[in-house]
Amino acid sequence: MFQFLHAADIHLDSALRGLESYEDAPVEEIRGACRRAFDNLIELAIETEVAFVLLAGDLYDGDWKDYNTGLFFLDRMARLRRHDIKVIMVSGNHDAAGQISRNLRLPDNVKLLSSRQAETYFLEEIGVKIHGLSYQRRAMTDNPITKYPAADPDYLNIGLLHTALSGRTGHEPYAPCTVADLRALDYDYWALGHVHQREEVSREPWIIFPGNIQGRHIRETGARGAMLVTVSHGRVKQVDFRELDVLRWSRCRVDLKECQNLETVEDRVRQAFIREQEQAVGRPLALRLELTGSCAAHASLLRKAEEQIEIFRGIAIELSEIWLEKIIFKTSSPLDLADFSNDSPVIGLLQTIDEVDFSSLANELPDIAKLKNKLPPQAAGSDELLPQSGEEIRAFRSQVRELLTARLIYHDDAP
Repeated sequence: MFQFLHAADIHLDSALRGLESYEDAPVEEIRGACRRAFDNLIELAIETEVAFVLLAGDLYDGDWKDYNTGLFFLDRMARLRRHDIKVIMVSGNHDAAGQISRNLRLPDNVKLLSSRQAETYFLEEIGVKIHGLSYQRRAMTDNPITKYPAADPDYLNIGLLHTALSGRTGHEPYAPCTVADLRALDYDYWALGHVHQREEVSREPWIIFPGNIQGRHIRETGARGAMLVTVSHGRVKQVDFRELDVLRWSRCRVDLKECQNLETVEDRVRQAFIREQEQAVGRPLALRLELTGSCAAHASLLRKAEEQIEIFRGIAIELSEIWLEKIIFKTSSPLDLADFSNDSPVIGLLQTIDEVDFSSLANELPDIAKLKNKLPPQAAGSDELLPQSGEEIRAFRSQVRELLTARLIYHDDAP
């Protein structure tokens, strides 16, 4: 019996995005997160005494700023070499974009598979053949499986490939191929990379995206890590996910239904933060707080939004090692519009809002980009300031309705 590790999308020295504008942001955690997560991978490999480590592309994040990135990688490979652990890797689209890394001389325990034709790496002592193909250019648009050999029935066969398969949300269609293509080669395990969300595509055979080892922004939430694979009698017996991330991103959605006042809102937010901390198991947290639900506190939240943002940030600071990437108000009023007559100002306002063409706002506000640059980070965030798609326009219209009706109906300063 032996074990191996399957990781991908390390993106060494890639920056974390979304927290850098905050004065109290975890600067060191942000700068070194990808390195520290990679260190966790190295420690896991040593502790579990794996036979080898597979890296399925995007070790780097394009060209390095300097040689320190490469020197860091070589130092960690030397650690694995002292423990007789081999590393077999393929380059991905981000690796292919780099120029400096091509001149890096790898130690003898590290094998970068060919980019011209799928190359097979033999591990005779444990009966394993690893077949892989690196990226020659940033974009691989042809089906790469045509270059892979059929399985050798006398070995455990592993395919190493950086691909989006037939397409994954948010990813370019690099190295396009299908699950049927992979199955046709009769390999025992496909170690994939490129898609940053962990996914078990298949168990017969095993086809796995481990995801990246460290989330880098709010679109990469939840636990991040690598797969620990156990092989017994020439067959894959078990595949386990192991967490490696050092800072975790999360969308913290808090339903404020039945909240009567701001005090109950703040208490509910505090409890949600505590639950997020428990799930992160001691890791620092970067949270996007989303407040939802129909509640009596809705109007007060809208009137005192700036003050509440600071209160929520204060709760995060008090609980320690929580940073709010952004706060989004999606609450609504429990008002029943049936109570208003047709000639009511409220009904007239809603009719006017429904007639506004929000899709043309960008033309009406040509300097919107300059406006966004002047906003505080919690207001601007990393998303588009104006709605783009039909769904975004509908959501934006709903928010405008809620904001203006609350202003019209609750025009006093009562809490």
